[in-house]
Amino acid sequence: MGQPRALPADGMFCRRLGERLGRGWLGPLAAADHGGPLIAWMGSVIRLRRGAGGPPGYDNDPWWLRQEHQAATMAGQLRVLGKEKKAPGSGTMWRATVPVEQRAQISSLVDGAQEQLIQLRRAQTGSSADVAQRLLRILSHSAALVEKALQHTVVAAVNAGVAPQDVAQWAKLPPGPLADALKAYQEAGDG
Repeated sequence: MGQPRALPADGMFCRRLGERLGRGWLGPLAAADHGGPLIAWMGSVIRLRRGAGGPPGYDNDPWWLRQEHQAATMAGQLRVLGKEKKAPGSGTMWRATVPVEQRAQISSLVDGAQEQLIQLRRAQTGSSADVAQRLLRILSHSAALVEKALQHTVVAAVNAGVAPQDVAQWAKLPPGPLADALKAYQEAGDG
């Protein structure tokens, strides 16, 4: 109680927020970030309007930020840079090298596939033909979303500096399909 419900990524608030800021990707990203500062701010505003307080010791000031949402200190940023230099593999951290839009797109595809797969639980009642049709459609749609997420992740990893042969091995892709995935993604980005 007192918690705002999650906003859908295609909801009016998040869509308009992205439009007003000139960043169409921000709306879906903000809606999917349930633990972020925007949702915390909205929760504070809602609690203030309802006259409900937060947990003990919680400040209902809508402009108060949790420590994890506050800007990092210079010392903290230097520690992160030092860790990146020592990181195995590409030598960089995922969040530092993969743009927020690309990370949001991958998360959205994975979330979509997960939602589709959850529907399978209630799709197994009815005639054999009806159930088979529902299951196959849901599984096919989920597989397509997972395939897109795989392609986006392959491209992000290669662009982040991970060796293509490692990416191909981890994704269980032979070099030909890896090249096809990279080409398909790059063509989709151009269009």
